[in-house]
Amino acid sequence: QVQLVESGGGLVQPGGSLRLSCAASGNIFHIYVMGWYRQAPGKQRELVATSTSGDSRNYADSVKGRFTISRDYAKNTVSLQVNSLKPEDTAVYYCYADIRGITTREDYWGQGTQVTVSS
Repeated sequence: QVQLVESGGGLVQPGGSLRLSCAASGNIFHIYVMGWYRQAPGKQRELVATSTSGDSRNYADSVKGRFTISRDYAKNTVSLQVNSLKPEDTAVYYCYADIRGITTREDYWGQGTQVTVSS
């Protein structure tokens, strides 16, 4: 059993910053990818940023230059530093991980953390 637990969301003014964190725990043999997706009201869930075990990072065009993803491989955590926030960044942010456990490789999702950008 694997769990992803997120923290760090909240209400912030336009131009502000937040740091989102996610920790994976449980029967983990290897984590291939960790990252973040988001879902705004009435919209589909979309990729924000991902980081592979080879430290390759991928960002949505809308967040490039403003968001930075980082991983602590020893602690099985991923963080997302979000700067220069805009109202259109308002969404529920979900942690994602592609993990091989004892016998299977599966996708896992966190419960989501709300980020609201408003003055």
